[in-house]
Amino acid sequence: MVMDEKQWETWHAGHERRLADPHGFLAITSLNFLTAEPQRFPDAPGSWSTGPDGVTVDLADGETLTVRGQTVTGLHHFGPLAERSGVDAVAGDAVIEIARRGGFDIVRPRHPENPLRTQFRGVPAYEPTEKWQITGRYVAFDQPRDVTVGAAVEGLEHVYESPGRVEFEAGGVPLALTVFNGSTPGSLFALFTDKTSGVTTYAANRSLTIDAPAADGSVVLDFNRATNLVCAYTDFATCPLPPAENRLPVAVEAGEKIPYERLAA
Repeated sequence: MVMDEKQWETWHAGHERRLADPHGFLAITSLNFLTAEPQRFPDAPGSWSTGPDGVTVDLADGETLTVRGQTVTGLHHFGPLAERSGVDAVAGDAVIEIARRGGFDIVRPRHPENPLRTQFRGVPAYEPTEKWQITGRYVAFDQPRDVTVGAAVEGLEHVYESPGRVEFEAGGVPLALTVFNGSTPGSLFALFTDKTSGVTTYAANRSLTIDAPAADGSVVLDFNRATNLVCAYTDFATCPLPPAENRLPVAVEAGEKIPYERLAA
């Protein structure tokens, strides 16, 4: 396996561009948990509430939102949202995210002028190395398992379906990661911490995307592409934490480090 530094640089630059998107996670200005009691927020139009029939916004005179290309005024019902799903509503140059996380309906306004986004300097990372491109073996469970994990927000929990685990070795130490289904068919991802967590890398978690296993179950764990979750940058994130068994007893000196913003804080 040959380390292609140019390919890694292209990948990392693309990751930074997505983070810096005008309406990406760095643009979030607040995290608001909805209740049956209508609430107004200073960074979003309307009065927001939720109930058995889902999220509702009541827009005052002169307030509008654009939802799925349609301008809405007055009372608007978004309907029930599935877990980890959401709807984006446009308000001027802002996007208002309406989503469901950990069983709660939330509203997260995203403003391009948010200083966290406009002052973003990129993500520090270890230099890529072949040492942390590791071949492992995917071992499927007899049946997929629901795994409950904590969240960056106290009191919140996430449930992910795990199809199996990946076994590998690093520095002569046999290791394993419980994995979850990825965003593309057959792909996987793992949430983990290691001995660098809270020292050179973000304390709470990092994420590793894994391509679909080969026919013989082999997979490549490229820890050079271990990324921070958005809670590493903003307190307005509901990121999942790793399952207890994914706390690796080795120092994974690869991938993204503690963001500049957290170091400054």
